[in-house]
Amino acid sequence: MGVRPPQQDGDEPDAIEFGIAALDARLSEAAVAFPADRDTLVEALGNRKIPYNATGNEIAIAEAIDRSGKEYFESEQELLNALHPVFEELRESASSSVLMQLKALVPF
Repeated sequence: MGVRPPQQDGDEPDAIEFGIAALDARLSEAAVAFPADRDTLVEALGNRKIPYNATGNEIAIAEAIDRSGKEYFESEQELLNALHPVFEELRESASSSVLMQLKALVPF
């Protein structure tokens, strides 16, 4: 997923990546080979944190994989499919909190 931030100047990114889009970018940078298990993925990605919403909330890749209930992935697509519900659940729970709703109203 991605959300376009307000346009301020030419140095800003065109979109904020989070969830599966952010994970996919990290996988491309790390050049992960599939099939891969949890430990291989965590080692290759350095247990980096992946943003799961546009406000910058993050989850460590190891925790996201643990929440998926899977340990082994035949392909990148299988990994992305397994983690998509994890990111969506986190995004929805964060956006439903009163603090996050108030934060969404303030344009900074």
